[in-house]
Amino acid sequence: MRKNASYLLALFLAQFLSIAAFAQTNTIIGKIKNSVTNENAAAVSVTVKGGSDGTFTDDKGNFKLTTTQKFPVTLLFSSIGYELQEITVNDASQLVDIAFKPSAALGQEVVVSASRVPQKILESPVSVERVNASAIRNSPVANFYDVVTTLKGVDVSTSSLTFKTPTTRGFNSSGNVRFNQLVDGMDNQAPGLNFSVGAIIGLSELDVDNIELLSGASSALYGPGGMNGTLLMTSKNPFKYQGLSFLVKTGAMHTDGKQRDISPYYNWNLRWAKKVSDKFAFKINAELIQAKDWLGSDYRNYNRTAGYYGDVKAGSRTTDPNYDGVSVFGDETSIDIMPSLIQLTNGGAVLTGLGVDITKPMFVSRTGYTEKEVVNPNTVNFKVGGAFHYKLTPKIEASLTGYWGTGNTIYTGASRYNIRDFKMGQYKLEFNHKKWMLRAYTTQENAGNTFNATVTTQLFNESWKPSELWYPSYVYKFTSDLLSFVPVMTAHNNARAAADVGRPVAGTAAFRNAYNTVAGKPVPLGGMLLDRSDLYNIEGSYDLSSVTSKVADIIIGANYKEYVLNSQGTLFADTAGTIGISEFGFYAQATRQVIDRLKLTLSGRYDKNENFEGRFTPRATAVYKVAKDNNVRLSFQTAYRFPSNQMQWISLPIGTDTRLIGSNKAFIDIFHFDTNPLYDYEAMRKGNLTPFTLKQVKPESLSSFELGYKGLLSQGKLLLDAYGYFGQYKDFLGRYIVVQSKTNSAVTLADTTTGMKYSLPINTTDKVKTYGFGLSVDYRLPKNFTLGFNIASDILKDVPANFVAYFNAPKYKANVSIGNTAFGPSKRYGFNVAYRWQDAYFYQGDFGNGNLPAVQTLDAQISYKFPSTKSVLKLGANNLLNQYYYNAIGNSQIGGLYYVSFGYNIY
Repeated sequence: MRKNASYLLALFLAQFLSIAAFAQTNTIIGKIKNSVTNENAAAVSVTVKGGSDGTFTDDKGNFKLTTTQKFPVTLLFSSIGYELQEITVNDASQLVDIAFKPSAALGQEVVVSASRVPQKILESPVSVERVNASAIRNSPVANFYDVVTTLKGVDVSTSSLTFKTPTTRGFNSSGNVRFNQLVDGMDNQAPGLNFSVGAIIGLSELDVDNIELLSGASSALYGPGGMNGTLLMTSKNPFKYQGLSFLVKTGAMHTDGKQRDISPYYNWNLRWAKKVSDKFAFKINAELIQAKDWLGSDYRNYNRTAGYYGDVKAGSRTTDPNYDGVSVFGDETSIDIMPSLIQLTNGGAVLTGLGVDITKPMFVSRTGYTEKEVVNPNTVNFKVGGAFHYKLTPKIEASLTGYWGTGNTIYTGASRYNIRDFKMGQYKLEFNHKKWMLRAYTTQENAGNTFNATVTTQLFNESWKPSELWYPSYVYKFTSDLLSFVPVMTAHNNARAAADVGRPVAGTAAFRNAYNTVAGKPVPLGGMLLDRSDLYNIEGSYDLSSVTSKVADIIIGANYKEYVLNSQGTLFADTAGTIGISEFGFYAQATRQVIDRLKLTLSGRYDKNENFEGRFTPRATAVYKVAKDNNVRLSFQTAYRFPSNQMQWISLPIGTDTRLIGSNKAFIDIFHFDTNPLYDYEAMRKGNLTPFTLKQVKPESLSSFELGYKGLLSQGKLLLDAYGYFGQYKDFLGRYIVVQSKTNSAVTLADTTTGMKYSLPINTTDKVKTYGFGLSVDYRLPKNFTLGFNIASDILKDVPANFVAYFNAPKYKANVSIGNTAFGPSKRYGFNVAYRWQDAYFYQGDFGNGNLPAVQTLDAQISYKFPSTKSVLKLGANNLLNQYYYNAIGNSQIGGLYYVSFGYNIY
């Protein structure tokens, strides 16, 4: 019996192999061009209708498709911005030549971020924006990352040329921890410094496939941190985008000589991708940016005793002895010289006779240095990336990806940080299937020679002349002049000149060497931050829809994350060794088409941080189709954030008598809060000694409702998107100023100025509310012209008195653009003009508080195409009218950047 079974099995295998051997494979080759511009159409999807065989056109528009289907076969051609086309091929000898027709309809993009599954943007259940590579190429911005600033409802904090932080729906600041940024699925934040580094590492302009922006709460799918939005940047797959490409930009900054002499701007991009076989493809890319950065040049006088973080006031170095310039460092050191004056004049009777009120303090600050004098102006950003892609099976693709970047830039946090020789790498192994995904990655951070400009300059002043010598010299000269009947302010200026004898002159070699010595010493001896923190993450998801489709389309996912904080005591309270923080989470989402016009989705996520109780965040959405390509969306979304790593463990001086600290209970012992208690700073300023009780900080949460509409009108030429939202924050996280006696004795009202001040995290018991709206209109005009307009508003209310919320959003902001990608002879010319405006508002931050003026900028570009090589020559300008602006207290003031670029083989 076994012998007969063996014969039957052998016969079956022979028959199967014979069929396989004689199975006919057919190869189809062809070329695709844009029917309007005659350009080669790269990265076009070519698939066999009714089958699974497919490929993409290469950078020259050519494709080669192998299929086992018998002739005739029907091929489908699809790409964003083009009409879906199909053609029947009768035999292999037929050369397929397609004139690909651009689509006149808007809103055809497919987004993934809104529900973690592909769907048309018109059918998204929440507010989402998408920018593709073509839109980036035609944008007037000098850096692709800046295109985010033109999207509806976006606010941006611009610390410097290469360090920008976007957010939506309020809470704008550098290093915003309420906003997620993901690059190819990897969290873009620096694990220790705790802010997303944006375009410092990661994608180069040539390697950006698309950018998706989720506005508002997104924790239900993307975890903690996504309270105000999530930005996802996706790179180009080398199987789809192939060939050698480069982009060279050169230009000029500081053309008016206001901040510096006119200086060059360079931006070079290179990308090479190759499909080696149907199974293996790779890519490498690199980018270098070099320029002399914009400057913080706000020389207004800052009053640090006005409220929690102060406010600007009148006065300058020559009119106020206690002058503290916003963009001046070292002058934060301030001492009341009145006790010394009284002692020197034997009780102060002489001073009283000269009209000096000896009952009031007389504060005098050390002489500081401007940002231009102490911060390295040379901005350099070099980054490289690469990936190997291998198809383990026709349905499973594995990829090994790495991004690494280094450079110099400037960042505004509690101080201005000169980020020098910063390095960060992200390395990922990922497996993708239509139904599932598995990803593991690590982020490795090295702060390099980064230093705190405030602390460094204060210590530098102490290095050349300690305050114990500087102030007595000042007091002696001041008193001598007063007794000689010199006017008080003149006496102050003379006293400063006397005390400053021997002060190093900025710009000299001696100054630079001495300053760098202090900047190169780790905190607390100098200003250097030794941050070497790491992040490790593993996550996966599975689409169960093929099994559960009769009930609902269900996807599930989970992740585990481990932070390792390592600053050697220069940023965190980690002098005893590294600090580990672990998190894990899992989520599920179910979607069901209830009726033909109504789709419902329920999502939920649970996350746990080892230092806090776990949190569950649900989301419910509904999309109702009122007409074809016209949908109304309604959503209830929740979000939360654990206190950030810095908010938990930071221990950083921001002046001689103020320190930022974290929420971990270890600080009670570190600073002896149990034996030397804390008092409410604001109450003390009003004459009341009110003890402050430390409480355990809790995660902050948000519940938000949104109603929106997105639809195509005017035969697909007009895209309208509108939304309104209302949100309520619970356990709102902010910072509070408290005071402790420096002498370990009972606190007195004098400690308002002489005591040690701590800025520490707290939750407010009140429910802070936020609401706003957004509206955008995109219109396709005749002859390929496009017009875009958007406006948005964000408002915060019910903020408790004396609470620093950091909302930092103008009440109104708007963008207007007009452009054309193909006009003139042979449709080779293009242009784009974009105008941005935002309202004035009051800014709150750790660095400082103050009113920001309204901002308006005009960006523009004009381009010319060379279709045979897919090349573009572009002349452009950011801030064309060179109207300097800044969008946070202490940030650089941004002027005009004018450039010319040439891109080869770009698509």
